[in-house]
Amino acid sequence: MYIKEIFNTHKLPENSYWLNEPESWHSGSGLEIITGRETDFWQRTHYGFRRDNGHCLLSDYSSDFILTAHARFEPRSRYDQCGMIVRVDAENWIKLSTEYEDEAISRLGSVVTNFGYSDWATQDVSSSIKQRWYRIVRQGNDFILEASGDGSNWFQMRIAHLHNAGRTIAAGLYACSPIGEAFRCSFSCLEMESKD
Repeated sequence: MYIKEIFNTHKLPENSYWLNEPESWHSGSGLEIITGRETDFWQRTHYGFRRDNGHCLLSDYSSDFILTAHARFEPRSRYDQCGMIVRVDAENWIKLSTEYEDEAISRLGSVVTNFGYSDWATQDVSSSIKQRWYRIVRQGNDFILEASGDGSNWFQMRIAHLHNAGRTIAAGLYACSPIGEAFRCSFSCLEMESKD
């Protein structure tokens, strides 16, 4: 099964739902999200805090899949980020995104959270980059995370395992502003290819 959503109507895709719905969002020419204040996903490691209030548009999947999305972003504050997320619950999830640091450098990275502890793997990229393609490949409880500048040439960011992932798992798009607010980002498409 293959589904491509281009967000060209004012309605959300069938079978999708918000986790922490943003006060401001719009669908019609892509899905635009404007983040709320101090929104984030992180659990415990190094910084000590726990936060699970970022904005996600999710769907539930019970098969292996390839999920692909294209994001455009205009960060305003340090750590503004948007990308893709796979989620079991508040203590077990994966996200991949571009996170803004300053006018020169952003971080293309991924966070894997198992049993309530997050890790963070990054590589520096130029903050002049304002769009990115992301892809998540699910194989049981294993996930391949990839990124692309053009949607054709992909490179691997990491391979990760979610220990508590059941057959059905939520996945989709996310955005947050850990220390700011009103970060504006948009997603032009979300593609899903089932592998079962």
